[in-house]
Amino acid sequence: MSYIKVENLSFYYDEEPVLENVSYQVDPGEFVILTGENGAAKSTLIKATLGLLKPSSGQVTIAKENSEGKKLSMGYIPQQVASFNAGFPSTVLELVSSGRYPQGKWFKKLTPRDHAHVKKALEAVGMWNTRHKRVGELSGGQKQRISLARIFAKDPDLFILDEPTTGMDERSRNNFYELLQHSAHEHGKSILMITHDHDDIKQYVDRQIRLVRKEDSQWRCFHMNS
Repeated sequence: MSYIKVENLSFYYDEEPVLENVSYQVDPGEFVILTGENGAAKSTLIKATLGLLKPSSGQVTIAKENSEGKKLSMGYIPQQVASFNAGFPSTVLELVSSGRYPQGKWFKKLTPRDHAHVKKALEAVGMWNTRHKRVGELSGGQKQRISLARIFAKDPDLFILDEPTTGMDERSRNNFYELLQHSAHEHGKSILMITHDHDDIKQYVDRQIRLVRKEDSQWRCFHMNS
C-alpha cells in the first residue's frame, strides 16, 4: 500500500516539456527526499502530484485511507509559505494550537494530549520560547517554522514539505530531520520532502528520489533516478 503513487507523469508549460514520464511512490513509514539541481521542477512535480497543477499525462493516486483504515490526513507546506503580516492578531501558541482542531470545530476544548502535541511541535522547530509572541512580529524564517509546527501539531498521516529547513542552522536542521525520521519509523507516517543535497540529512532518510536532466534532449525534461 502506497500513500502516493505516480505513474508516467508528464507536465508541459505551453508546448515546453518540463517533466517527462516520471514515476515514484511513497509508502507508510518512509522518509523520502526529492532532490535535484536548481530548476529541476521539484516543486512542479509536488504540485502536479497534489492536483494543484494538471499533468499533461500520467496517473496520480493518493490513498483515501491510512494504514489503519481511517481517512487519510495530509499536511502540505509549500516553499516560503509564511506571509502573515504585522497586524496578524494570533499568538504563536494560538496559531499552532489551531492545528489540533478537527475540521469545522474551531472552539473545541483542547485536551492535555493536544497541548502536549503543540509543545512538542514548537520545541521541534525551536520556537517554544516565542509561543506568546504575536505571529506578525516574527521574522520570515520564524513564520516558516511555526507553519511547520502547526502541521506537526495536526499530526497528519502524510507530510509533503517543500524545502522546509530554509533559514535553519545545522543543529536545528538535524533536530528536525530526527523528528521526521521518528514520525516515519515509530508512528508510520509517510514523508516526502524536497531538499537540497545536505550531507547531514542522508543518515536520517530511507530513500532519495532525484530529478535529473535528460542528456539526449535540449528541453527541460527530467526523469527519476533513485
